[in-house]
Amino acid sequence: MRKNQPLLPDTILTIYCLKGCLLAHFDSEIDGFLGNWEEDDYSFLFFRQPDESFVEALLDQDSRLELEDRFTMTYRDWQGGFGEPVKIGRFLLNPPWLKRVADKGDIALNFDPGLVFGNGTHPTTLACLTAIEIACSGSKIERMLDLGTGTGLLALVGAKLGCKEIIAVDNNMLAARTAANNVKINDLGHQILVANGLAQAFVTMPSDLLVANIGYPVLQEILRDDHVFLHRWLVLSGLQNEEVHKIRTLLSDLDILVLKHWQSDGVWNTILAITRDGR
Repeated sequence: MRKNQPLLPDTILTIYCLKGCLLAHFDSEIDGFLGNWEEDDYSFLFFRQPDESFVEALLDQDSRLELEDRFTMTYRDWQGGFGEPVKIGRFLLNPPWLKRVADKGDIALNFDPGLVFGNGTHPTTLACLTAIEIACSGSKIERMLDLGTGTGLLALVGAKLGCKEIIAVDNNMLAARTAANNVKINDLGHQILVANGLAQAFVTMPSDLLVANIGYPVLQEILRDDHVFLHRWLVLSGLQNEEVHKIRTLLSDLDILVLKHWQSDGVWNTILAITRDGR
């Protein structure tokens, strides 16, 4: 069974948690291997069925790696119960195994989160979607930059709202591949280019709308880069309460005007702002 076969809600996943990051992106053709996710000095290897010998061989090859744990769960559980079409604002996200026709005025998207954790239901996602809609309705948005794109959902939304040129960036190879697949299954390759790389490295590319649902450390670097003024509208998200105050202070110091501030679940914060050159 090859890894490019679609995952279904009841597909059983075996996940190996390794302490330590692999030297390079691991892309084996072994049957049952689905991909790996690296974060905070941990590597997560996904399989359709257990493969102890494969993992043991990997550990033998690299003494820096340690097996921390092994998990078995359904794909539905990994994605937090994602199994039916999900309505977020006026966007209807249809999973690969089930299609629903969008109501009048709504927009349907084919959406396959793959193994990337995040099926569009996180509170910051809804706030970002609302912010993007405001920016696109209030101004002509030709170019969009989506930093930390993950599954590519916000880039897809931008394209459906009329953005003609979108660059979607993620440092995680598995996320970038997932986003590229979502671009493909929505036939949006003429509008969206997916890149694998550091978000900070793409701030030099001008845009009408910069979206970064990516968290405080990276947002801080982006705002301290003079190239931030190459962008007109900013959607900044992934911020917890103690972090958003620091970001708002930094925005004020830069004379970047905050237009809207959403707080979700009492914890997560999203900001819609506009630079002085975009006013």
